[in-house]
Amino acid sequence: MNIQWYPGHMTKTKRMLQSQLGVVDVVIELLDARLPLSSKNPDIDELAANKQRLFVLNKADLADKAITAQWEAYFRRLGFFTLPLDSTQRAAVKPLAERVREIMRPKVERQLERGRVSAPVRAMVVGIPNVGKSTFINQLAGRASAATADRPGVTRGRQWIKVRDMQARGAMDAIDFDLMDTPGVLWPKFDDQQVGIRLAVTGAVNDLILDRITLAEHLIDMLLVINPVSIVARYKVNTDLQGVTKSARQILENIGESRGFKMKGGVVDLERAAITLLDEYRAAKLGRISLEKPTPGGSTPGD
Repeated sequence: MNIQWYPGHMTKTKRMLQSQLGVVDVVIELLDARLPLSSKNPDIDELAANKQRLFVLNKADLADKAITAQWEAYFRRLGFFTLPLDSTQRAAVKPLAERVREIMRPKVERQLERGRVSAPVRAMVVGIPNVGKSTFINQLAGRASAATADRPGVTRGRQWIKVRDMQARGAMDAIDFDLMDTPGVLWPKFDDQQVGIRLAVTGAVNDLILDRITLAEHLIDMLLVINPVSIVARYKVNTDLQGVTKSARQILENIGESRGFKMKGGVVDLERAAITLLDEYRAAKLGRISLEKPTPGGSTPGD
């Protein structure tokens, strides 16, 4: 499965990010907590090398909690700030102000020492498609400020959104934000095709350009390594036959049979089975399953 998806607007977005970074204090990059390394755009490292960075491990409610904690420790060791959350929950984004205060405290202190009123923090929010940026920003702003949809590539242009901290107790506690929302952007080429496959499994790459049966088979192969019990528990199918692990195609057929997905002549509807498996994994109906975990060699469970 050779996955390449880099529409023209992504090239434009990269240029826009580069031109606007000079006016921001903090770069907030949303990562998918299920696959933080694969969902981390390597271009941002180069573009934002001189900026304070905060990695928001979004969709933490869909990921394995213990593995997410490992990723937090991993990124902190590299000198980055981190924050796991589920941006669909209003209360979950409240810790962001505290984390940004921590990041910006030295600058705010310098401004106060000079008798200057602290200006609003300018933060750029970046992330790959479908990682939840618009939902994240809407929760912060308390209103539907950014376009949202359950498909990648909805936000098309730069948007500045004002967020005011109404619960601050004093000058050092007050953090007002000017948030720059940006379109989701992938990088031009996946050097490691496994990265592209993991992104496609979580919906970061548009399903319409992929062979979903093959993609579902890749997901099954990953689950057999990471959490084979999840398949058995959800679909009531065995993953092995007489001590030998079944192929991904056999398991996908079994899933279709267990759900009654039959076409004319009793043939299993593999396309429908594939769509069901992908949708249910993305909704955590198979459990909170992370596709990557940090290791000394940088390998992931799906390799």
